[in-house]
Amino acid sequence: MADEAVVQGVYRALFTPTGEKVYAVIDGASAENLLDHLYADRPEWFCLFEGNLDPDVAEVAPYVVELLPGKPFTEWVIREGWGNHWGVFAVSTQSLRPMRNHLRSLVKVQDSQGKVVIFRYYDPRILRVYLPTCNGEETDEFFGPVRFFAAECADPKVMRMFYPREEGVREDALDLSKG
Repeated sequence: MADEAVVQGVYRALFTPTGEKVYAVIDGASAENLLDHLYADRPEWFCLFEGNLDPDVAEVAPYVVELLPGKPFTEWVIREGWGNHWGVFAVSTQSLRPMRNHLRSLVKVQDSQGKVVIFRYYDPRILRVYLPTCNGEETDEFFGPVRFFAAECADPKVMRMFYPREEGVREDALDLSKG
């Protein structure tokens, strides 16, 4: 569970008065009882895997969820998930359906042998390593309608924020414990 200063820091970083929407891309394999919370708290959400899933697969699939400040699901994700690599955040002006389509398009990639594999970019440990390696074209493709991605660091008091640039990705560190 994240301490109160960190929780408030996450809120300040993500929920700005610009009218942009905040999405969590959550790994069902990391967030225990994710589906129970989605069904109980009823935020707007989509699974990033396509089709009808077996219950075992649905349990560990990635999900995109629109977060609203002060709502039970948002509180749960930030208080319980921050520091536990449950997922990453994306901020955009787009509504949920176009965001689902974009984020879903990033889940499957081809490896060097041409085999389709799952790219777990929604794990903050992977996103933090991957994004700084992107060139301008890769950045455009990955970010699409996303203004910025945010992820926890190994030190949960620090948030990494990633912004698209013409030549790649700009990365900023934000100390969440400072008011």
